[in-house]
Formats: sequence, structure tokens, C-alpha cells
Amino acid sequence: MSDPNDQVLPIPNLSLAQNLFTLSNPSLSRFHDAARTALLEGIKADEMGPWYRSLTGQPPKPKPAPVEEPQSAETPSQPSTSAPAPPSPVPSVAVLSLDAALLEELETKNAAALEKLDERLKHAQETEGESEISDALRGRANYLTKIGDKDASEAQLLAFEKTPGLGSRIDIALTLVRIAFFWGNPGDITKYLSKAETLIEEGGDWDRRNRLKVYRGLYMLSIRQFKSGGDLFIDALSTFTATELIGYNDFVGMTVIAGVLGLSRVELKKKIIGSSEVTQVLPEIPLLGELVNSLYACHYDKFFVALAKLEQTHLLPSRILAPHTRYYVREMRILAYSQLLESYRSLTLESLGGAFGVSVDFIDNEISRFIAAGRLHCTIDKVHGTVDTTRPLKKNAQYETLVKQGDILLNEVQRLCKVLY
Repeated sequence: MSDPNDQVLPIPNLSLAQNLFTLSNPSLSRFHDAARTALLEGIKADEMGPWYRSLTGQPPKPKPAPVEEPQSAETPSQPSTSAPAPPSPVPSVAVLSLDAALLEELETKNAAALEKLDERLKHAQETEGESEISDALRGRANYLTKIGDKDASEAQLLAFEKTPGLGSRIDIALTLVRIAFFWGNPGDITKYLSKAETLIEEGGDWDRRNRLKVYRGLYMLSIRQFKSGGDLFIDALSTFTATELIGYNDFVGMTVIAGVLGLSRVELKKKIIGSSEVTQVLPEIPLLGELVNSLYACHYDKFFVALAKLEQTHLLPSRILAPHTRYYVREMRILAYSQLLESYRSLTLESLGGAFGVSVDFIDNEISRFIAAGRLHCTIDKVHGTVDTTRPLKKNAQYETLVKQGDILLNEVQRLCKVLY
């Protein structure tokens, strides 16, 4: 029989942080009603009194003194490790109108629950052993995490110190990662991911190793590392269990979004289009199927339409992907242009524009911009109205890249020397 303490709880509820992002973004006003409803329902379901108070612009409620663990004669008192308070994801203005009755109801439930948890902890400290104290500390920390209390990280770290089992310690580290995702604290995400990786290397089981791949992959996507994040997601496709972090359909959707940019055409066919896990979900997300299939089948006009829709429906509304929308759309366009131009030595601007379903002026301006940036290896002949490809040898391309990166490095060194001397 499995240990109930090893059950992974979906706390904090990261879908509520997504709803808050939607509600805080004026450009997503078409989604505001649904996001507000879901946010309030989630707050009520998880009794999130502290978070609701902050979302309504109310000052924080004073905290009662925490229960202190008595020190034995053999064990000297040591300061507990505490996490720095994460930056609040709440904007400076209230995003929800205050319902005083709801706030009072939530805080009454919070006070009653915490009183029981504190009594349980005190009883464990006075009459029971280390295992019971650990369970009580974890129960209190999990409740604070569930209700969106900013002291949750500190409580989880205290529980971590007092928890002996390696598996339970890994679970606490992953919970700390989720808390950091909830509050939007990248420093804590990297810190606790490293902690979880270290613990798993010491002997983590198969399930926790696979869940860590999803955590790392999501973080990679959040910092614009689409290739690395996509590879981790693809590795976890057939073994996905991290529903406490991200829903399965959202996970598959992000796998496709990252994979279509980071994979070669052959790998795209094998790992995305040919994946049974992906094909089962794509009927529920038809736009992603249209995007990946139109790119693979070289239907570039349909691909451009699908990419424009993706920007509005999947990228900009996503808390993780929104900061990288312009980058992603630009790189996907470059990928499509490169894929078409690799098949020809020369193309007319008119035929190129027709292939993508855009005007000659648009294709001329965009191709020119990417050529000037060194992203496309071709030239535009304005006299004859053609685009001529210039395929550099691999060694020449590597040499040019080395020279460019060397110049950048030398410039940075010279700039640093000026600052130091």
C-alpha cells in the first residue's frame, strides 16, 4: 500500500496564477469574464484567504506567532532556513472587487484549520517521535501552500529539514518549485530545481525522475530555451504524471509548440506527427495539428494563417509563453522561409509571396530584414524581382559564426576593461 504522504498534491493551484495573468492583462479582455469566474471558484475551493485579501488590495493580516519546536538537551538550537519572500504576482491595483463576507468566511476557515494543525504539531512535539513531527510540519506547510500564503516556502523548508525520507524530501523540493512558479520567482525556481536534481541523483525513483523532466522543461520554455524544453517534454510524453504542475492537454500543446520550432523536419515527423500521445490530443487542439502538418507538408499559406491564430490563442494568453511571443513568431517565419528556399536556387518575389499568401511588398520587406540580420542565406535581385539562395559551405558558416562571436567577446572584454581601469 502506498504511503499517503507520498501523494503529490496539486498545490498551489497553478491554473489560478494563469487566470490572474489573464485578468491582469488588458489585451486579453475577451477572456476576462471566464478568468474571473474560474479565479473566484478556485479561491473558494482552496480557501485562499491570504491570496484573496491581496488580490482585493487589502493590507496583509497580522500573523500569529508560529509554534516553536522545543529543543532537547542533546540538540543545540539552530536557526531554521527560510526562503526569501517571493515577489507577489498581484498587480499594484486590485484585480478583484472585495466581498467582505467572502473574505471573512475564508479567513475564519483558515484560522480554524491552522489552529488544528498547530495543535497537532504541538502534540507531536510533546509526546510523539520525529516521524509524527515531520508529518505535522508537512501538513501545516501544505495547507499554507494551498491557501496562497507567502509563508508557505518557509514552512516547506522547515518541513524539509525535519523530513528523513529521500522521496518525501524530493516531493517537498518540487513543491517549492511550484510555489516559485506560482509567485513568478525565477531565482527560487532554479534554486529548488537544483535541490531536487541533487536529491534525485542520490536515489530518486522512476516516477520522480520523470516528473522532474517536466518541471525542468517548463522552466526552459519560460526562459526561451525552446529546444531544450521541447526535448525534455518529448522525453516525458509517454510517462507524463506531473498533473500537479500542468494539465495533460496543455503539456502536449506546449510539446508541439516547442517541438515544431526546435526539431528538424525528419525529427518532427518521427517525434511529433508520428507520436501516438500527440495524435490522441490534437483533435482537441486542432490549431496545433494545422500548424505542424502545414509546415511539414509545405503548405506555407496555411502555415502562416495557423501561426497568426496561434499567436492570439496560445502564445499571448499563456503566462509561460507570452513574454516570448515575438521571438517565437519571428523564428517560425524564418524556419518556414528557410525550408522553402532550401529547395530552390532562385524564386521570384511574386511566387514566394504567393506561396505564403502575402503581398510582394510584405515578403520583400521581411526577407530583406532577415537577410540583413544574417538569418537567411539569400539575396534579393530587385531588377529581376527574384530571390537567389546563397548556400554557404558548412565550414565557412562555422568560421563566420566564430568570427562574429569573437568580435562580440572582444567588445565585451574591452568594455569591462574600461569599467575596471
